[in-house]
Amino acid sequence: MTWRATVLTLFPEMFPGPLGLSLAGKALATGLWSLDAHDIRAHATDRHGTVDDTPAGGGPGMVMKADVLARAIDAAAADGRPRLLMSPRGTPLTQARVAELAHGPGIVAVCGRFEGVDERVIAARNLEEVSIGDYVLSGGEIAALALLDACVRLIPGVMGKEASSAEESFSDGLLEYPQYTRPGVFEGIGIPEVLTGGDHAKVRTWRQAEAERLTRARRPDLWTARENRLKTPAKSAEKPRDGG
Repeated sequence: MTWRATVLTLFPEMFPGPLGLSLAGKALATGLWSLDAHDIRAHATDRHGTVDDTPAGGGPGMVMKADVLARAIDAAAADGRPRLLMSPRGTPLTQARVAELAHGPGIVAVCGRFEGVDERVIAARNLEEVSIGDYVLSGGEIAALALLDACVRLIPGVMGKEASSAEESFSDGLLEYPQYTRPGVFEGIGIPEVLTGGDHAKVRTWRQAEAERLTRARRPDLWTARENRLKTPAKSAEKPRDGG
């Protein structure tokens, strides 16, 4: 079954953009996934194509109208796929969530603009707010491209070597270990000997140690979360015995 992506945006010409190139583009051309970009403005009812209005209660900027966005969602996405609103206040996107989405039927990505989206449509259309980082973009399109790229590369058949995704950053709660390739010496620096010695067990040990070192140094939050998971005892499948 083809993995389906639907994007609701005021700028459909931004898609597929970079997703039409490289591995994602090849997979799109061969039908491993599909992409439809729908213009939210097409669902406005006035001759000006109005999609926003001033915020209730006052304040700067404009807010995307609930009625227009609801019509766009209803017209494009009534098949049960997750509906994701790209939003800086959303739940941070993780590799685990990306994997869940990639192994599902696809996604509907809603790209907000202006000061945000009317809260009522978020609740009424069950939009899951997702953030790609603690910063603000001009709109949700760049975030949607990042989300789609992360998902598409995990679709079976897209990556040339399926096993490579298992050792990437975040796959085991760790950052990825350092990588090296030829030439053997670059500006006086050689490749670590353990990687050229042919002992695969030692290579695995070195890579694990390096991944742990980098994670502790650069992402103590990930390291702490991983340590806490490892300390949590697994729930026993055995039924408790009656006392006697």
